[in-house]
Amino acid sequence: IARLDSLGSFIPQNLSNTVWAFATADMTHPELFKKIGDHIAGQGSLTSFGPQHLSNTAWAFATAGASHAELFNKIGDHIAGLGSLDSFDPQA
Repeated sequence: IARLDSLGSFIPQNLSNTVWAFATADMTHPELFKKIGDHIAGQGSLTSFGPQHLSNTAWAFATAGASHAELFNKIGDHIAGLGSLDSFDPQA
C-alpha cells in the first residue's frame, strides 16, 4: 500500500482497517501511516467516513505513535462540525 501512487480505490473502511490492523499487531510502518494519513487529510470532506472509521483511524494512529497533525485536525474539525455528538456513535 505504501508504494501505491494513489489510494483512490480504497474505501474508508479499507483505510481504517489497515491502520487498525498494524496498530493492533503492534507493528509500525511510518511510510504507510503517513501515506494513509495524507490521503484521508487530503479529502475535501470526511462525510464518507463513518464514526467507527474515524475513531478506529484516530485510535490506530495514537496507538502506533504515528503523529499526523493534519489528519487529527481534519477529524476533529469534522466531528466538531456535526453540531451534536448524539449522531456520533463510534461503534456504529
